[in-house]
Amino acid sequence: MTILVTGVAGFIASAVATQLLAQGEHVVGIDNLNNYYDVELKKNRLQQHSSHSNFKFVLMDISDRKAIVKLFMEYSFDIVIHLAAQAGVRYSLINPAAYIDSNLVGFANILEASRQYQIKHFVYASSSSVYGANSKLPFSEQDPADHPVSLYAATKRSNELMAHSYAYNKLPCTGLRFFTVYGPWSRPDMALFNFTRNILIEKPIQVFNNGNMERDFTYIDDIVTAIVKIMNKIPEPTDSVSGPGNSTCAPYRIYNVGNHQPVKLTRYIQILEHYLNKKALLEMKPMQVGDVPSTYADVNDIEKVVGTLPHTPIEQGVAKFVEWYKAYHKEFSKCVQLQD
Repeated sequence: MTILVTGVAGFIASAVATQLLAQGEHVVGIDNLNNYYDVELKKNRLQQHSSHSNFKFVLMDISDRKAIVKLFMEYSFDIVIHLAAQAGVRYSLINPAAYIDSNLVGFANILEASRQYQIKHFVYASSSSVYGANSKLPFSEQDPADHPVSLYAATKRSNELMAHSYAYNKLPCTGLRFFTVYGPWSRPDMALFNFTRNILIEKPIQVFNNGNMERDFTYIDDIVTAIVKIMNKIPEPTDSVSGPGNSTCAPYRIYNVGNHQPVKLTRYIQILEHYLNKKALLEMKPMQVGDVPSTYADVNDIEKVVGTLPHTPIEQGVAKFVEWYKAYHKEFSKCVQLQD
């Protein structure tokens, strides 16, 4: 098969490309290499695939509709795995235009091209943030997701609704609500990367809500496994619409992808301190605007379809990240910094 992976220089998409290439698939990856964070990290991710004969990289912005149409005309894609997006809950408060351009306009461009060129399955990244102000735990696909508390979350929920409209018009679509993904090659603005960097240089780390946070931290390899398995499970319509979730008359599904094991933020930091063999300097902060106190994934729906997924223990995942972080910075002889 020939598979389009968008955002291929990003954290999750790069890992997905690695797995697909290992399975013998042909991968066309696109990315605009923007400077939201260090571009060298993105380029170093791409270097992992550059010598593979089944990999083609195209520098492209998904908000460029004409370029997207030309891409789909040039390649005969079987499946689209759409992971490109402007990431970050907090950054959406600073630069909302970036989210409109990428997460709404760009998403629509990829979606429409997938319809026009009769893609067999459109798989895309959603987010646990769509649950917003929901207080019922664990978060289930059967629960409403109508109260986002950040623009980022609102764009992801909009993606789900846009995809449903296209699915109703015969484009099979599956959305995956990722829960706090972490691991090697992650973004510098994510908690684990940021905490590790600051602990090593003895700089205080900011701990929001005074540490009273829980996250369903999900290891990158587990996310990749879910994506690769679900891409071959093309959804079929059900008989009727009965409410939120996967009861729909369209070939459309939404699934949580999480570790199903929430961890307190303070425990997360303790585990990191253990593997770094260094204590963190803690700067306690109130809850940030657009944030939520807890996330917790109900993963029954996806595991009914693809079977039991791996759930990497947090200790194992953090240890692998620390090992990668030290090796990466030793190899490239510099500390990757988040761009201003």
